[in-house]
Amino acid sequence: MSGPEKLVLLGKVVGVHGIRGELKLESYTEPRTQIFRYQPWRLRSASGEATIAGSRGRAQGKGIVATLPGVDDRDAAAALIGSEIWVARSALPKSTPGEYYWTDLEGLEVVTLEGRALGVVSHLIATGANDVLVVKDAERERLIPFILGQFVTGVDLECGRISVDWDPEF
Repeated sequence: MSGPEKLVLLGKVVGVHGIRGELKLESYTEPRTQIFRYQPWRLRSASGEATIAGSRGRAQGKGIVATLPGVDDRDAAAALIGSEIWVARSALPKSTPGEYYWTDLEGLEVVTLEGRALGVVSHLIATGANDVLVVKDAERERLIPFILGQFVTGVDLECGRISVDWDPEF
């Protein structure tokens, strides 16, 4: 199965810094400056999409400040406010056993231990205590805690399936 490469949202342009075209970013990576390791960026906004390679930056207060090639003044930087920062999934490091990128779980079929299909992972929610799978089928939506060994008994990325110990009526 071949198609367009999956993209992962890593951050957003939230403001400008100074007059030389630096941007304030909100990074979804941990640590936040890790966003600069994954390139090229695909900046997406209501006005279109642009691919940027060679971005650099630093931590600044609670956020980060970035310099992008070709963005040399405050006006050029201001035009990018609101842009989302996406990267190809292949730019991210391989996950370790028992750890998963949310993007790799989205779209997987979810089945009970008895083999009953519950639906497909639409997306995940971070609750603080644990992540939650949002599983949808034609009739309903289920929220299943993503706790390996307790509710999630297996994840098979090759087969596209997550097995869960979950009551289908819940």
